[in-house]
Parts: sequence; structure tokens; C-alpha cells
Amino acid sequence: MNAVATGEGQEAAALLDHTRETVDPQLRRAVESLPGGMRRVAMYHFGWENADGTPAAGQAGKAIRPALVLAAARALGGRPQDAVPAAVAVELAHNFTLLHDDVVDEDVRRRGRATAWTVFGTPDAIITGDAMMSLAHRLLAEDPHPGAAAASARLSACIVELCAGQQADCAFEGRAHVPLDECLTMAMAKTGALLGCACAMGALYAGAGPDEVDAMDAFGREAGLAFQLIDDLLGIWGDPQHTGKPAGADLIARKKSLPVVAALTSGTAAGKELAALYAGPMDGDDVRRAADAVDRAGGRDWAQAHAADRMGRAVQQLSRAVPDLAAAGGLLALAEFVTRRTR
Repeated sequence: MNAVATGEGQEAAALLDHTRETVDPQLRRAVESLPGGMRRVAMYHFGWENADGTPAAGQAGKAIRPALVLAAARALGGRPQDAVPAAVAVELAHNFTLLHDDVVDEDVRRRGRATAWTVFGTPDAIITGDAMMSLAHRLLAEDPHPGAAAASARLSACIVELCAGQQADCAFEGRAHVPLDECLTMAMAKTGALLGCACAMGALYAGAGPDEVDAMDAFGREAGLAFQLIDDLLGIWGDPQHTGKPAGADLIARKKSLPVVAALTSGTAAGKELAALYAGPMDGDDVRRAADAVDRAGGRDWAQAHAADRMGRAVQQLSRAVPDLAAAGGLLALAEFVTRRTR
């Protein structure tokens, strides 16, 4: 088990470990069903094989989204084991986005190793991502569970929203001025939507009604936005040994992340200094100056405070679906984990 703080952190770590043990065998079977070339790319991306096809001991991510599926099903009185196909589908959909995002963002590192597109080429990475999304829908289409059809429709709508968020994110890079509310809307679509969908799919597999499903979706969305805020902070100040990416990676790419946009729109001298740095290429010293400017302009404090606010909203939404929050301990522990992580 990963060492996290105590209390909810330990519970979340146990849930994530259990999810990996439960979901990974079916996830791996699904990936191994791909034709040879795509299977090789996918197996590498998930950390199960090296580039030459030999076995590797990597881990296929943190399993946050499939853990939310299973925890949501449990919180609403369902059987988590019944929701495993939905959990696998969500994880496949998530990794479809990662393969494509790495190409779009030209990221060269993920999970401490070279990204798939840098190893196998852009076409193979994109095609493999497309195949993963198709696998996700096939799993749901073949699942006889009564909640599977609604879960598939929800996942499809979510992916369209997520793509719109990605498109907006890319468009921001070419704009000198991005309002903070637009950036928040983009982040909700790009990150919050899939976490909300994971919670809603778990609710559907528990046989929940429309109001409960929507409340679970809203819980996941708010927690997802808090997650993105923390992720953006790690993109600036995270330890490369833990993030698997260079220090200040988001600044080097001049991304309009939430703390950056908060700083750029702060009306402060530090915000203007950051805008000047973002106007041109940055070396190591410039990256350090940019991180300091985000901090002095209030971007770091704003992101931390807004993450806490969004978590408060998430708990309010959760209480609509599960009035006795004691029954939703797993969901709360996972939300606490992703918004208090430091790596």
C-alpha cells in the first residue's frame, strides 16, 4: 500500500490498492484483446511491458476513476463487484484521453517513462487511444447488467464534453487573455466530467434513481475540479521524482493552467511580470521566475483555497444522494486523497 498520511489517506490508499487488484485483471484482458500493434502500444502505456515487448513492473496509474465507480455503487447499496465492467470502461476511457493528450501537448514523460507517442509514433498512439475508447463501449454493450446501457450513454456524452474541454484548453494557448471563469468551465469539462461520470456510472449499477445519479455526477464534478486545481499546482511545484515530469513542466509549455490564469488576471505587478515571461520562450531561470510570479500574484493561494471550496460543494452534492454520509466513507476518503495529495 502507498504510504499516505493517516485516516482518510490510509483508507483511500487501501481502496485504490483493492481497486487495482479487482479491476486490473479485466482491464488487462481487455487490452490483450487488441490486435498486435495496438496491443503493444497499450501494454507499454499501462506499464505492463517495455517498448520491446518484454514484461515490465509498472503500475497502470492510480485507479482513482475506477475506484470512484466501485465506491459509488457501494455507497448506494449496490454490489461493487457487479460494477467492475463499468470501472474497467472508465479506466479505458481515461487512458484514451491520456494517449491523445500526450500527443496534443507534446508531453514526453508520463508515469516516469517516455510517452507512447515518442516511442511508437504519433499515428500508433492516436489509433491505440481510439481503440481503447471502442473497447470501453464494447465492455458495456456486452454487459447484461440493467444499468449498462444507461452507463454507456452517459460515458458517450461525457467524452464529447471532455473533448470540448480539451479543444478549449488548446485554444487558450493561442489567446493572450483568458478569463478565469472560462478556464474553470474548461477544467470542469476536461477533468470534472469524467470523475462525475465515474460516480454516476457506479450509481447506475446500484440501481439508483435519476436524482441520486445526478447528485453523484455533481459530487464527482466538484471533486474533479478540486483535483484539477491540485494537479495544476503540482504541474508548477511538484517534485519530478513523484510526478514523473520535469519541474515546472506546465510553465515550460506556457500552459494556461488555473493558478496561472488566476495570476495573469490578478491585476498585480507579479501578474504582469508573468505575462511578459509567457510571451516568449523560457529557460530554467525563467521557469523559476515564472513560478515565483504565480505565487506572488496569488495564484497558488487562490488555487488551494478554491480547491477546498469545491470540496465543500462536493460534500453537499454527495449528501443529496447519500444523506447518511457514513455510508459514503469510501467516496469521501477518495475525494480527500486526490485533493490533499502532494505528488
